[in-house]
Amino acid sequence: MADAGTALYSPVPEGLYPFLSISLLTVGLMVAAYFFIYEVTTSKFSRSLVHELLTSGVASLFLGFGSLFLLLWTGVYV
Repeated sequence: MADAGTALYSPVPEGLYPFLSISLLTVGLMVAAYFFIYEVTTSKFSRSLVHELLTSGVASLFLGFGSLFLLLWTGVYV
């Protein structure tokens, strides 16, 4: 074996994990709350499937990345 390999480094500095986790989870929870309010207050006949899918997708994206950075912040390396 000629090459022992190189170390892998995170593209995001570890000092940003707390800020990213809190901010992404906050935005994700706000979008999820907006989605819930939209579902409760809008009548069944005037809802838009595209609006629902877009809103739920954005909330899922922010909550997913926020959870990832929360796990990294607490030391659970995934």
